[in-house]
Amino acid sequence: MLVELFSWLAVNYDPGFGVFEYITMRAVMACATALIIGLIAGPWVIRKLAQLKIGQAVRQYGPQTHLTKSGTPTMGGVLVLIGIGVSTLLWADLSNRFVWVVLIVTIGFGWIGWIDDYRKVVHRDPEGMPARQKFFWQAIIGLLASIYLAFAISAPANAELWPLFKQWIGSGMTMPLPNRADLIVPFFKSVSYPLGVFGFVALSWFVIVGTSNAVNLTDGLDGLAIMPTVMVGAALGVFAYVVGRVDYSKYLLFPYIPGAGELMILCAALAGAGLAFLWFNAYPAQVFMGDVGALALGGMLGTIAIVVRQEIVLFIMGGVFVVETLSVMIQVAYYKYTKRRYGEGRRILLMAPLHHHFEVGGWKETQVVVRFWIISMMLVLVGLASLKLR
Repeated sequence: MLVELFSWLAVNYDPGFGVFEYITMRAVMACATALIIGLIAGPWVIRKLAQLKIGQAVRQYGPQTHLTKSGTPTMGGVLVLIGIGVSTLLWADLSNRFVWVVLIVTIGFGWIGWIDDYRKVVHRDPEGMPARQKFFWQAIIGLLASIYLAFAISAPANAELWPLFKQWIGSGMTMPLPNRADLIVPFFKSVSYPLGVFGFVALSWFVIVGTSNAVNLTDGLDGLAIMPTVMVGAALGVFAYVVGRVDYSKYLLFPYIPGAGELMILCAALAGAGLAFLWFNAYPAQVFMGDVGALALGGMLGTIAIVVRQEIVLFIMGGVFVVETLSVMIQVAYYKYTKRRYGEGRRILLMAPLHHHFEVGGWKETQVVVRFWIISMMLVLVGLASLKLR
């Protein structure tokens, strides 16, 4: 929105306004805007949630120490989404197609999370929306986004997207996608794998839906999920800037994705809004993110990673999310297997997800959170190293 204004001012009044046309400058402003919005609106949002009695319903089978958190305002992820949305609308180029697909996925997953949280707090049901229903809507949104991105990334502009799609249909759905849509293997100069449309859609769907649920599973302790989300999002912003420039992408041996650089604005807005939320979510939390925030932010990270062609790097940088998810899958699978074989379910971990295992094992909540932050920071640095170590 402000891009056009500053461009007009630069042409008609002072060329100095042209500095705001640079993506880097707008990214800084987007981060600052989202941060300020979050810090100012935070106390009001928390008071409003408390007045509406939108308090967290704690699961009875969780750690007993968490029972004291019952009643803490939840659905605070709305604060993050407001910061991201307003900041993006102000500082991003709204004619950019990738900006809109990321926003739509984020809002879509946030809508699912909002319904889930609403059922938890209004109907006092700790389980919220049934898992199958939640997964169904996630799958639909993820599938539509994946199909669109398969052709949007392949086509340099929207005007060429529909002709490319018709060309693919005319080929009997066998036409390969351009090299820029290949799966890139980090730390290797020229190792990538062509996916084809169906492979691209399947991988993208898995990344979007998987990342959304992974962040949601990680969001179990005060401040645990939001800081890794901020770090991973900021790192993806660097990748977006690189692949969105012809010179940098060529020098660093990345595919050039026209328009992808604009996603740096969304990543910066995510960082600012996330840090503002952490101000209120740090232990002891004044507000919880809820599914409305966790599902939305996970879907946002996954979608951005697909556009910048860094699915494997997302897997590395989001290692905490990955391990948390695997811990639940392994725990559930082992419990069902032993119950079927021995008549009694057994557990590998003291409690899943993994952060609860360490908490039940004697670590304080703040120790678990900070140590997971440190691990996330190291993994993000490894991911960023793949920019040059190729």
